[in-house]
This record gives sequence, C-alpha cells and structure tokens, in this order.
Amino acid sequence: MVAQVEEVTQSTTPEANDGPGDARIKVHRGDAYDLMADLPPESIDLLITSPPYWGLRSYGLDHNEEILKEWLAEDSSRVQTDVPPYEWYRKHGGVLGLEPLPEWFIGHLVEILQRGAPALKPSGSMWINIGDTYFARWSSIRHDGRQGLGDNPRSRRRTPMGGYRQEKQMLLIPARFAIAMQDLRWILRNDLIWHKPNVPPRPEKDRLRLTHEHFFHFVKRPKEGRAKYYYDFEEVESGAQDVVYYDVDEAEEGAVDVVKVGARSGSDGHSATFPIDLIKPRILTSCPPGGTVLDPFCGTGRSLSVAASTGRNAIGFELTESFQQAAVKNAEAAIAQGQLTFDESNEAGE
Repeated sequence: MVAQVEEVTQSTTPEANDGPGDARIKVHRGDAYDLMADLPPESIDLLITSPPYWGLRSYGLDHNEEILKEWLAEDSSRVQTDVPPYEWYRKHGGVLGLEPLPEWFIGHLVEILQRGAPALKPSGSMWINIGDTYFARWSSIRHDGRQGLGDNPRSRRRTPMGGYRQEKQMLLIPARFAIAMQDLRWILRNDLIWHKPNVPPRPEKDRLRLTHEHFFHFVKRPKEGRAKYYYDFEEVESGAQDVVYYDVDEAEEGAVDVVKVGARSGSDGHSATFPIDLIKPRILTSCPPGGTVLDPFCGTGRSLSVAASTGRNAIGFELTESFQQAAVKNAEAAIAQGQLTFDESNEAGE
C-alpha cells in the first residue's frame, strides 16, 4: 500500500483515518500551525514529536534577524518579552526555533501544540521530546547539525541579555515549556529522562557534559474528575516500570522514569532523528493498535515508520520539502515491507 501524500504550503484538511487495521501513512508538507487546526476533531490517539529546539540550528531556512526590532517598533508600549502571535512572527520572516528570545520560542511552541488539542481524543496522549540550551550573548547557529559540532556552516547572532538570560546560564527551557502547558490545563504524567550515554566530548572545563533530554507525557485534563487515557503498561520497555520494591537488592536496574538510549546518527540529511528504541515504547503504550499517531514536526518520518510497522495509522507534517520527501519514501517502504526501513541494530552512534 502506498503512502498517501498531500503537498501544501499553508493548509490542508487531512482525511480522518479509516479505522482499525488501516495502516496508511499521510505526509503533508506545510506549517504545523496551519495543519494542526485542520485535523478532524478527536481523530488522533497519540501526538508524538521532537520539535526544533531553541537557538541550535536553522535546517537551511531563512530567518529575519531584525524581527525583534520590528516587533518593538510597531508599538512603543511593548517590551522584549511580550510574545507576538505565531502568525505575526511567521509573516515577518520568523522560524520556529530561531526566535530572538526563549520566551518567544516557548510561547510559539505551546501555541502550535494547542492548535491540535481539539484533534486529540479524550483518551489520547501527547509525548514531547525537548532539550535544553545554554545561553550565550553571541550564539552559534548551525545551518545543519548540532551546535558546536561537525564542520557544517554556521552563523553568529546576538541574543539580548536580561533576567535569567545570562552568560553560561542553563535556560531550563524544558521546565518552562512544561509549566506553560500545565497553565493551559494539560496534565503532566511523566517527565521521562532520555539518558544519552554516547554524547561527544565538549570543550567546556567548568561544567559537566549535558547527556540527557526530557520527554514529557501530557494528557488532557477532564472537565471533572481524574484524567483517564489509553495506556498499555505491558508495552513499557523492560526495567522502566514504576515498581515498589521492599528489598533494594531486588530492584531492577532502570526501574524508574529514566531510559538509557544512545544518540543515533541522522538520516536523509536530517541531523536530529528519533532513536527507534526510544519512541517505539511510547507508541506501543500510548496508541492502541489501529489507532492514529501524529507527528507535527516529522522530519524524515522515523516516528511515522515506527507507527506503521506496529500496526498504527500515522500522519506527519513537515515544512522542509526535502525532509517531507524523505518521510514519504520511508513511509512507503515501511508499509510495503511491513517493517522499518531503519536498521535498529546498525544505527551508528554520534
């Protein structure tokens, strides 16, 4: 079965899934802000994604470096930390992840995800992977690849200081994002720590290496009572169950909300792809067989392929044409072969 694809630049209306057993994948090209709002109500079982992180890479997209000045010039009463609506930001040349301030980035990411809230079923879940950033007044933006690593082209930009934005400061962007989501009535069920044991050495000699990222599990807050949602506890990876042990010596290694998964090399020109063994348990636990998985920042489609290989339907949104085409290719192969196109055992560490 061939993956169904709609290529758009602004908005589209993805069809609802056709029910259990229909393992179609649809990859739409466009901005998640537009596409999320057009999803049918209560059509998604699981939203899982790794959005662009703040101030690390441009993915080859052009960004207006004067956008903060333009925002302030429109109204003399504004201050830097007043967050413009995402539509204004995009119209004036802004790109998600390249906001001049982390406050803007958090506001825009929450705004985009909130646009998809009506499409998530009451029994649905949202898993968001997000990493932190250290502040530098003059930051290094990779056109591709991770900040400060590799020989990819990069540019420098000046970021305003103030408040918690101080040199060498860990900005706590994941925590600030999670709190912003809670303020919008989302229930945070887990802050899963993704421990990356193979993070390359860094030149800094005055701090420890940053070897973890956060994977937040959100569910909808009901109008009354406690949150109820689909969760297959039997599909949690071995050793990750939250179990009470009366004898510490019997405790299984990893029986906490920390998962040890090595960072993987990218694919199809994308430098930041999901490790399969990190996301597969999230999909198996939080989306029923035959359900629908959405990745609004799908990149080359790794989450879509994993979803299809496990008998789920999948929808992906991707702004960059080359990545969207790669996602289509990988999705088609996953459906045709009934298995992943990525070799889990041979994924090279970074």
